[in-house]
Amino acid sequence: MTATRSTTVEIPTGDGTADAYLAHPDDDAAHPAVLLYMDAFGLRPQLRAMADRLAAAGYTVLVPNVFYRHGRAPVVALPDFITDAERPALFEQIVPLMGDLTADAVARDSAAYLSWLADSPAAAGPVGVTGYCLGARLALLTAGSHPERVAAAAGFHGAGLATDDPTSPHLLAGRITAELCFGHADEDPSMPPEQIERLDKALTAAGVRHHSEVYTGAHHGFTMADTNRFDAEAAERHWSALLDLLDRSL
Repeated sequence: MTATRSTTVEIPTGDGTADAYLAHPDDDAAHPAVLLYMDAFGLRPQLRAMADRLAAAGYTVLVPNVFYRHGRAPVVALPDFITDAERPALFEQIVPLMGDLTADAVARDSAAYLSWLADSPAAAGPVGVTGYCLGARLALLTAGSHPERVAAAAGFHGAGLATDDPTSPHLLAGRITAELCFGHADEDPSMPPEQIERLDKALTAAGVRHHSEVYTGAHHGFTMADTNRFDAEAAERHWSALLDLLDRSL
């Protein structure tokens, strides 16, 4: 694996300044760029470790604090390991933050993140996007809002990707030109089978290249090693799927 370096960067947006983690190979070359969207628990050591792993595979990876309107990361104080016992109190704080991430706000924010990457000497070419939990929704909205910039997008244990809401991200299928990849958890009430089917049908009808898998026995959050929902086998399966997508698309 490639040696990496990392830093914290500041990204001007229409609503302020987003702090973000940037990781890339430890050289002076430009590398294919990946925008990595956090899960609901936020930008923390687990997300930085995931970015470092992608950087070691040869990518320049940007992980924005999407809750930047409420402060720098960590916006919500977290235990080192998150169990079901802590989740109710944490989500009392997190759910109001998520309310800011409307489809319009995500389109504006993602434009800022993509523009920053376009200007970065560490990044090159079209961008890949990956997201987790709420980040899967952000990845899909970004692919639909900026088809000219996004060549690949992935979402893992995503929530609410194909709802009845008029701003549901699956409704942007007709605008997407990227290749998509999804890894759903079959023990995930936030993305039930009917939504998985609705998402697949919308993408197929729009002619979007996509691959969708349901990970049997996995729970929502299966990629996150700092929670009790972590599933090592499913997490490695996700890494294989994600790297395959990025390697052939960027």
